[in-house]
Amino acid sequence: MSKDGKSSRRRARKSTRSSQPSEPLSTERELIVIARPEAGLRATRAGVESAEDVDVASLAKLVAPRNVTMVPLFGVSEERVRAGVASIAPTAADEVPDLSVYYRVHAPDEKLDALAKRLLKQDTVLAAYVKPPAEPAVTVEEAEEVAEMINDMLPAAEEAPTSTPDFTDRQIYLNAAPEGIDARHAWTVPGGRGAGVAIIDIEGAWRFTHEDLLQNQGGVVGTQSTALNWRNHGTAVVGEFGGDTNNFGITGICPDASVRGFSIFNGDGTAGTIRRAADALQPGDIMLIELHRPGPRATGAGQFGFIAIEWWPDDYAALRYATNKGIIVVEAAGNGSQNLDDPIYDERPAGFPATWSNPFNPANPSSMTVVAGAGAPPPGTHGRDHGPDRSRLGFSNYGARVDAQGWGREVTTAGYGDLQGGSDEDLWYTDRFSGTSSASPIVVGALACVQGVLRAQGGNLMTPADAIQALRATGSPQQDAPGRPLTQRIGNRPDLRQLIPQVAKLWHYNQTISSTYVLHSTQAAWAHIDGLGWRRIKPGAPDGVSNMLNTCCAALGNNRKVHVFVDNTFLYRMYLV
Repeated sequence: MSKDGKSSRRRARKSTRSSQPSEPLSTERELIVIARPEAGLRATRAGVESAEDVDVASLAKLVAPRNVTMVPLFGVSEERVRAGVASIAPTAADEVPDLSVYYRVHAPDEKLDALAKRLLKQDTVLAAYVKPPAEPAVTVEEAEEVAEMINDMLPAAEEAPTSTPDFTDRQIYLNAAPEGIDARHAWTVPGGRGAGVAIIDIEGAWRFTHEDLLQNQGGVVGTQSTALNWRNHGTAVVGEFGGDTNNFGITGICPDASVRGFSIFNGDGTAGTIRRAADALQPGDIMLIELHRPGPRATGAGQFGFIAIEWWPDDYAALRYATNKGIIVVEAAGNGSQNLDDPIYDERPAGFPATWSNPFNPANPSSMTVVAGAGAPPPGTHGRDHGPDRSRLGFSNYGARVDAQGWGREVTTAGYGDLQGGSDEDLWYTDRFSGTSSASPIVVGALACVQGVLRAQGGNLMTPADAIQALRATGSPQQDAPGRPLTQRIGNRPDLRQLIPQVAKLWHYNQTISSTYVLHSTQAAWAHIDGLGWRRIKPGAPDGVSNMLNTCCAALGNNRKVHVFVDNTFLYRMYLV
């Protein structure tokens, strides 16, 4: 690193570009079994037994062949899984699913469907279904018959310069609302860079040796995919919120947060990876799910019909486990061009348990994840126009379940190499990262900034419910686009200038008191602060309600400014200027 902070790596690594076809990006299909709790199943690689003396001979015979194995999905043994669930039950916001009854059956892919049908006939089995492969976002569907590739950028042939330029002026999503989320404002608030917050990204691969991802990363847990597209995808995602603070390249939304990747290529599938990641985080930390999979309307053309993974029972249970631990989970809505309010998603698929209900339907129990849709960036960004700012992009799933949106096009971040390329993958940057894949990290970054502020203040961190409520109550509103009205909900774009005071206490300087209101013979008094609105003078405030009311009146009567310490409800302290 040179003295001025710019990158000065030697540009002499072997090229990673290739004209070969991209490696497959999908994961393997997964056969999931949910057992009846009263069966007391105990499954190991040696076979299946019952701790309740239930006859499981026929089930054991089904999974006895050499190339078929049934194992607990969420841990090495049912006892350990139950102990983990029991440990969070006393503080959980809702009932924690019994993860000990979930199993994965490993078998050759061509046998999975037939095995699932035979398993469903077992008295000890509640459900058996084959999950389609999970994928990152690589195609979009502007119309059912037309698939368009996204995130297919190739690295520029030209070698990177000796020092990487500063690309932060191209990260317009960092700027003030409504174009951006106003991360730059958050950085002026103590803790607003995400210090003390841990983030885990769940997908397939990353490049943590990238020159702009070195400062606050904890590397990868699990076996990464070797596919370049997976690696570019993970690198771009982490760059959005975790890019280093320096004088070159990009800067993440919450660069002081610690970041790790948990790979889904570790043998326990998506749900098992979510559970492992949840156990590695603390309440108030953040998990990002950068995956979607084909739902009931998928056509096989690109990723049309792909939906958020919570629709599958085991993924839903794992997400409920995480959110009940107090972890904020952000989930990509998916690039399937789907209306998640469509009644087709209420139809229970064959093999799902009879107790299953559609988690996209707000009338049903919720996973309490934050679901992120993809909105258009401001027209003219990087010389391109994707429709009105904050309008739904045609590929983004939408519906009542979607909580907030991020930029779904033109995201400048690490990876891919179309903005800066050459033969050294550690120096690659892109201007065109897209999809709900690029949108959800922006929401993650905003939430991490807020959690950092709350941590710096020593207050309570947001819970998953707090995060959903705050994102829905604040932000820059979604806009109409031709054929994509705002009734196709993807939510607001976060605005940290609004979001932080929604949940945290902040000093606001040189403010004007325009009115006061008092309930006589009580300690109930309010002040109206221009630009902030009404705030109740906090009962029991250090300066006393009467003294603070007198200060308000002095400011009002003498046309003087005040410094105020407020949150979204109360006025805690104030000083005359």
